[in-house]
Formats: sequence, C-alpha cells, structure tokens
Amino acid sequence: MVFAQTSPPEVITTRLTLDEYRAMEETNPERHEYRNGEVIAMLGGSESHSAIASNFLITLGFLLRDTNFRLYNSDLRVWIPEYQCGTYTDLMVVNGEPEFNGNRNDEILNPMLIVEVLSPSTEAYDRGDKFRKYRSIASFCEYLLVSQTEPYIEQYHNLDHNSNDRWLWQVHSHLERTIMLHSLNNVEVPLTEIYRRINF
Repeated sequence: MVFAQTSPPEVITTRLTLDEYRAMEETNPERHEYRNGEVIAMLGGSESHSAIASNFLITLGFLLRDTNFRLYNSDLRVWIPEYQCGTYTDLMVVNGEPEFNGNRNDEILNPMLIVEVLSPSTEAYDRGDKFRKYRSIASFCEYLLVSQTEPYIEQYHNLDHNSNDRWLWQVHSHLERTIMLHSLNNVEVPLTEIYRRINF
C-alpha cells in the first residue's frame, strides 16, 4: 500500500526550542504541534468532532475497563523521537504502563492504537505525513480515521510487527456494523455508539 506524503495546510507560527515550546503549552489555552523546531497552531474542532471523539472515548473506555489497556483523550501529546515531533491525538490506547518522554508526564512514547476524527483543515495531514510519523513508533499498530460528515471509518492495521510497511486497510460505512480492533484483543466497537446522536 502506498501512503500519500501530504503536508498540513496550517501556517507555521514561529520557531521555538523544545523547552520553549513545552513551557508555552503549559500556559497557553490553545494547542500547538511541535515539528523539529517549528510550532504550528492547531485549529479548534467542531461540535460533531468533539461529540464523536467523546462517544468513542466513552464506549471504548467501558469496553476496556477490566483490561490492562489504558485509554487517553487529547490532553496528552504523543512524542515521536525519529521526527522530533510532539502532536495531539483525539484518542490513543497504551498497552499496560505508559512510557513517558524523560520526566515529561504529558508526552507518551508508546501508543498502540490512535484515533483521529477528520476535519477539513487537517484530513490530508492525518492521512499523509502524520500517519507516516506515527508509523515510526515501534508500539503503534492500529490507526482509525473517523469521518464527522457521514458514518465512515477507515481502519489501518499493521500485519507485520517486524516491519512497518504492511498495513491492512478496511472501510466501515454501515451503522449496523462493528469495528474489530485487532490491537485490543479483537474488542468490537459498534458504529452506532461512535455516531450516537450525530446528525448528518
């Protein structure tokens, strides 16, 4: 499978050292992504975006409540060492204890599943460069791209943990279906719960 190498449409706001960026994120109500010295403002999401992310968090949290998996919302960053990149996900899952970046308890190194709710301004980035960066993380093995304009979810699952270039792509577009999350011991998530009370 060939993945697009598409860059995000946002405008770089400034250049900062990593320490300067972290200090800014601790006090700034707006969120920013760090890309090897470049700091990019992240645009706010829509009501549907927030509701879908919340639905997914609530549903998956219930399904994983008696497991070793840990579920996190968008408050924490994923740190990607190979690209010196710190970015926020809509939802991520860690197997067991989270691995933090040094003494930073807000930067996680070992996500296994990442969920992104797509927005017009970031969809190309989520599909392209961001996914490429995520694939450099050894623990990362499943990726969900969730539409907020229709019941439509794309699922990518790594078929070979010894390499990062064999991913299975599946599409889920019927509300009566469920998504089997292979990385989470094949737990099944109903699309009706993900899109609960969402009007298209």
